Amino acid sequence: MTAMTLDLSGTEPTPFGRLLRVELRKSYDTRAGRWLLISIGLLVLAAETIALAVTTVQDEAMQFGDFVGTAAFLTSFLLPVLGIMVLTTEWTQRTAMVTFALEPRRPLVIAAKAMVGVVLTLATVVVSTVIGAVCNALYGAIEGHVDWTFGWSDFAAFTITQVLAMLGGFALAALLLNTPAAIVVFFVYKWVLPGLFEVGAQLIGWFGDLRPWIDFQMAQNAIWDWSHSAGDWGELVVSGFLWLGVPLVWGIWRVLRAEVK
Repeated sequence: MTAMTLDLSGTEPTPFGRLLRVELRKSYDTRAGRWLLISIGLLVLAAETIALAVTTVQDEAMQFGDFVGTAAFLTSFLLPVLGIMVLTTEWTQRTAMVTFALEPRRPLVIAAKAMVGVVLTLATVVVSTVIGAVCNALYGAIEGHVDWTFGWSDFAAFTITQVLAMLGGFALAALLLNTPAAIVVFFVYKWVLPGLFEVGAQLIGWFGDLRPWIDFQMAQNAIWDWSHSAGDWGELVVSGFLWLGVPLVWGIWRVLRAEVK
């Protein structure tokens, strides 16, 4: 009796564009993902509206860049959560088996998820900038004068730092493959670690010299300032390698080898 076999050698591989569309749909198909995206938009709108109300009531000077900066501060906490959920949802909801059965090339799936995170981050940047422009125009209408100071260099810095923030969450997600754990670790990194670095720098002389090389959040000031110092960019590269590069590479290696259950 001849054994029955299934020959898939002639089947064309799934195009990357299709993977990208599928992963993008996954980002808002779930209730948690949908409400996270809605929450980001609503919180940015609320924060910039409050900034507009406070500054007009107190008659304070405000620039376009100040409104965008308000959004940047807020989204730097929300986009990493987005990056985390883009990757960990597969493992938390136990759909990874279906995903990797339909597309066994895991590197492509990871790349598609990372690209979706970048696309959503860029969309957040655009929405935040538009809301900031509207608020700045309203500020000008109320106060009688308007300042549109916010150059392309500031916009580029805003975009780059937001993408780095999202990738930081994505790296933790790949490393831990668990949504609550990755979110907790991220907020410890975001809130607790800078305080410990500051205390260590104040109490230990040599640690103050070491801190710029290991504090990735502080090193990103070089992007906003577009520093002309090679040392500042060196600190950014080294600290980025420690806090973004190593977790991301290690996490991807873990995803590629993880047993899907």
